[in-house]
Amino acid sequence: MSDKDHKRMIAAPAPQTSANLKLISLIVLIAQTTALVLILRYSRTQTSDGPRYLSSTAVLLAEVIKLFTCIFVIWKSNGYSVRRFHKEIDRECFSSQQKRLDTLKVSVPAICYVIQNNLLFYALSKLDAATYQVTYQLKILTTAMFTVTMLGRSLNALKWFSLLLLTCGVALVQLPADSSKPAASNSNTSDSLMGLLAVLAACFSSGFAGVFFEKILKGSEVSLWMRNLQLAFFSIFGGFFMCWLYDWDAIQKNGFLQGYNNIIWIVVLLQAYGGLVIALVVKYADNILKGFAVSLSIILSSFMSWFVLNDFEPSFNFFAGATLVIFSTFLYGYERKAPPVHNA
Repeated sequence: MSDKDHKRMIAAPAPQTSANLKLISLIVLIAQTTALVLILRYSRTQTSDGPRYLSSTAVLLAEVIKLFTCIFVIWKSNGYSVRRFHKEIDRECFSSQQKRLDTLKVSVPAICYVIQNNLLFYALSKLDAATYQVTYQLKILTTAMFTVTMLGRSLNALKWFSLLLLTCGVALVQLPADSSKPAASNSNTSDSLMGLLAVLAACFSSGFAGVFFEKILKGSEVSLWMRNLQLAFFSIFGGFFMCWLYDWDAIQKNGFLQGYNNIIWIVVLLQAYGGLVIALVVKYADNILKGFAVSLSIILSSFMSWFVLNDFEPSFNFFAGATLVIFSTFLYGYERKAPPVHNA
């Protein structure tokens, strides 16, 4: 065995280590996705004596926490040296016209993510966690549409078929549970419609932001933490604008942190660190694992929404639609392996 082969064997990760990382990735993805939806839904429906917390302030605080976390990680990676930290910021963000342009472009997905997060808070005020989880999978469809139109990629027939199944599944979930039962009140129907529209808008925002961000990343070599720092920096301005636009009177009357308690702070932390954790974990999780994570998260959210939050009653339409969504998610993530090449 040559020295090069020996080094290659040492550098290669052990199969057991790789399997453990994938298992940890699966658990983290499921826990983060499920916990955020359930706790956020509970925070929007819990009874309180005073004024309810403002979702716009929660989104803004999450971005502030994310910004300082990224600053700390980059500072730590530079040996806690302020001078080296400043040099890296200058090198990655301002050293050339292209770098400055790329940094400025990050503001577009940053603003989209702020709008998306505010819409998701609103949607979970109107929809139960189970319906929200299934409907929000339409972001796969919107991401695919923007991938085709903005990046010029093509999708094979299997992926288009899976997107059709996904749309049918979400449509089934939105159908009334039982036409033989008395019609729902106008307020409930209106809430469901507004919640659905909020989720659809969030899906379009998520799809556009994700593809636009991918387009920025193509050909650039900027670290994950630096890109997240840029995102958080611009998101703070968007967050302040949303606070001013929708809740400025309430903030002036009852304060920025009105209605905050331990549950709300957990929501803020899950919002802040959820994206960072997923970004770090996804590189260890293949499409099949991500499909498992989405599927188990839908099942757990539905179960907890039914038994714990008591705001959801499963129906045949929901079961059939959720099954279609789960199946289509696996189908969309399926990648056919190329046949091995045999040398003569």
